[in-house]
Amino acid sequence: MNFNYKFPSGLQPYYEKELEDYRNKLKSSDFQLAWRHLERAHIIGQAYPVQHSYVHWIMLRFGFKIKNFKEVIGQIPRLLVGGVKSFVGKIPVGNTGGADVPPLKPMEIPEDLKQILGKA
Repeated sequence: MNFNYKFPSGLQPYYEKELEDYRNKLKSSDFQLAWRHLERAHIIGQAYPVQHSYVHWIMLRFGFKIKNFKEVIGQIPRLLVGGVKSFVGKIPVGNTGGADVPPLKPMEIPEDLKQILGKA
């Protein structure tokens, strides 16, 4: 079994950039683009427990902010289980992490993120 615990330093700047872009779009009330950056951060960090759980925490807070209670309810189990699944290497690759997609459904990774993940 493969245990994931150390986030590759090569992914860190991309992960942080997506979260920074999320915060900037949130400040300007561009909620659709803010969410897209969270999804991208989720894809980058989902194989690593801390980063994966952190994105779900932000998604939960985002759900409260925009008063989307489907998102809030959907994030709770993801927040509780996502990090454990990352740790043991059992993630649905490419899943964007929102309550609007099944939590175990693998998804196509955007081409630019495939290249970033491939380098790390």
